[in-house]
Amino acid sequence: MVTAVQLKNDVDEILPGVVADRRWLHEHPEVGMQEVETAAFVAQRLAQIGVEDVRTGINVTGITGLIRGSAPGGNPDRVVLVRADMDALPILEENEVEYVSQNLGVMHACGHDAHTAMLLGVSRLLMDRRDEFAGTVKVLFQPAEEVDPGGAKGMIAEGVLEDPHVDVVLGLHVASGIPTGEIHLRPGPSNAAPDAFSIRIQGKGSHAAEPHESVDPIVVGSQIVLALQALVSRETDPMDAAVVSVTAFLAGEAFNVIPDTAELRGTVRTIRNEVREHLSRRLAEVAEGVGRTFGATVTTDYIFGAPSIVNDPAIVELVRAAAVAVVGEENVHEAVVGMGGEDFSYFTEARPGCFFNVGTRNEERGIVWGHHHPRFDIDEEGMAPGIATMANAVLTILAAEQV
Repeated sequence: MVTAVQLKNDVDEILPGVVADRRWLHEHPEVGMQEVETAAFVAQRLAQIGVEDVRTGINVTGITGLIRGSAPGGNPDRVVLVRADMDALPILEENEVEYVSQNLGVMHACGHDAHTAMLLGVSRLLMDRRDEFAGTVKVLFQPAEEVDPGGAKGMIAEGVLEDPHVDVVLGLHVASGIPTGEIHLRPGPSNAAPDAFSIRIQGKGSHAAEPHESVDPIVVGSQIVLALQALVSRETDPMDAAVVSVTAFLAGEAFNVIPDTAELRGTVRTIRNEVREHLSRRLAEVAEGVGRTFGATVTTDYIFGAPSIVNDPAIVELVRAAAVAVVGEENVHEAVVGMGGEDFSYFTEARPGCFFNVGTRNEERGIVWGHHHPRFDIDEEGMAPGIATMANAVLTILAAEQV
């Protein structure tokens, strides 16, 4: 079995190529379900590496490939899937770097360029070690993580967890809030289920000088915004994480006209399914009840997003051991549950798995901006421990007696 020291040395050797791939991807970002150039780049790289059975066009632009181990003994029928997401965001980049986005108004502001480049690096490492492990690694490059309903669900529907049957799923995310060199992970829930809602208020318009002739949807909407805050502060157990945020209030166009309609939009974030179900029901009841109180008609549209990622404790322990071997016990930490959404949850819903965070923050170099910010960037040195940890995790899981 390959040692962690050997892996780290080999990652250092291939890192310049991984950085070059990441920078090309950063310069050529594409939003969800439009990752045509990105997918072609990935397919070409996989062919150059020698990955077998490369399949393209899965759920529009998704790609899979197989790396089959040839070592005797072990678990030859075990299959581990490793996933990277490929899509960018509709954001105008403000970084002044040589690899700045060449696609105006589109930017890799979440790190998916790094995820894709890192998985290509992992693929190269594992291809070079096929005679050192038994079993199969399925590499998966997913479209549209940032776009509802997400690319993972469609890829699963098209059969990526079969042929061959996948036993374990792994994924990672670079993290702007974690220092370079650290790995964070946790068993159980690791993030929130990201739901969305829109609330339409039908009132009665009038001249702004005659408000008594109106059913003012702006006043009704304001009351709804305030009432929704009680769903968390007064209806949710303080030990249960939950967020209700109204993020858009659309109404009116003139200073002297009370409009007849208004619309609220926002998001609900929850960890536990019971809380999710309660808030989805009560949000509509509260909004529509407030509307009736003021004489308006309110209709609510609640859109369920991806579920929360739930990491399998046994798989987490194997990944934790692999991470410790790479970066040391002092650099492996218990992750904090985040309220962001991530459609890797569809994979962990279907198979036992682990999703972990890789630190890429470097305050000395000014790499401190958060995800989805127009100045987001990563410390590219942080990709090395991420690649080595993922490769070592795959080898550890394939070698384990049971998973």
